[in-house]
Amino acid sequence: MGIITNLTRMWLTRSAKPFIFQNEYDQKLPFVECDHLGLYVHIPFCESICHFCPYCKVKYEKELCDRYIDALLQEIHLAGSQQEGRKTATSLYFGGGTPALAAGRLKEIIDALQEHFIIIEGIGVELHPDNVTPAVLRILKDAGVTKISIGIQSFQEKFQSVLGRERVDMVSLREALSEVPFETVSMDFIFALPEQTFADLRGDIDTAFQMGANHVAIYPFIDFTFTSSNVKVMPKKEKRALLDEITCYCMKKGYARSSIWTFSSEKEAKYSSMTRDHFLGFGCSATTLLKEQFKINTFSVEEYCKRIDEGKLPTSLTIRFSLRQRMVYYLFWTAYSTKVDGAAFEKFFGVPLERVYGWELKIAKALGFLTEENGVYQMTLKGAFYYHYYENFYTLAYIDKMWGIMREEAFPKEIVL
Repeated sequence: MGIITNLTRMWLTRSAKPFIFQNEYDQKLPFVECDHLGLYVHIPFCESICHFCPYCKVKYEKELCDRYIDALLQEIHLAGSQQEGRKTATSLYFGGGTPALAAGRLKEIIDALQEHFIIIEGIGVELHPDNVTPAVLRILKDAGVTKISIGIQSFQEKFQSVLGRERVDMVSLREALSEVPFETVSMDFIFALPEQTFADLRGDIDTAFQMGANHVAIYPFIDFTFTSSNVKVMPKKEKRALLDEITCYCMKKGYARSSIWTFSSEKEAKYSSMTRDHFLGFGCSATTLLKEQFKINTFSVEEYCKRIDEGKLPTSLTIRFSLRQRMVYYLFWTAYSTKVDGAAFEKFFGVPLERVYGWELKIAKALGFLTEENGVYQMTLKGAFYYHYYENFYTLAYIDKMWGIMREEAFPKEIVL
């Protein structure tokens, strides 16, 4: 796995130099001149820990959660006060963990961010199905939330048991969503589960739209080495057939495709915290991507709070990009939307995309991975699958290693990828 990602990295960066994350950071972050800036806030608390989930999370305790939120507010002001006035931000997303466990304090966090940023494309919050009640939804809406994403994973009991999840109360879910509407109601599902069929996945998607969703996300199951999951990985051939079938089904239904695995019944319904040119992350494990650097906060709640109490940013590791490395990051995450605009690339880097990667684009078109029209490169079904397939390699070779180390060490000295 590492061989494939390393060879790809060396070819695309035209260098044998690895990605080197070091235990250093800038106390003052150069985000003021960054266009298309997104915001992300991580709330790491859960009532119970799902064995398949790789994200940074801890068991919920009210006292610890309140202490964490207090530190989070300080981090927001530490970073936000580095500029004069308010910076325009595209959007704000809350992830976790289970952000709704801190629903009563989300307005404080949003208000703190709005002291420093003007959020123009809405505010999204991830929810566990158990959180989708009229009372919780009203709190979120009153706080300014416009989008919600519900982690269903599957409506079917056979897969709920595989994932260690409880049955979804579909009547209560539908009633709550009907009583308290949002601009975007997204539902997340996992695909490539053992013996999962097209009919299984199609049933989940159809049910989601019937329940009140106007957006669905179909994320592939990835077997991280540090989780306790015993779910078997679906073979490549079956996975590709399943992804192609469900993609074709959604397209035939007239659903808009906004990324590799997201579809919406209303074109304006969008939910993605990933496709941003730049973003600022707040909270444990949150990441920040700027023009020349990428940083990640400590995974330790305790050490996060201590660092903030010292008046310092809670950064654990930082990579400072070479130009080619930044181009690779840009293309990898932009391609998540299934297309890359050559004009946008040139505006960002000051050089035409074809001059930098013209040979690779020709090969990709010849292999049937891409089509091109007026400088916009669009993934085919084949290209989308292989993007997903490569992302799986990338995740297990890079993210799995980094997160595995950071779960054990609050501030590692260095990680070489």
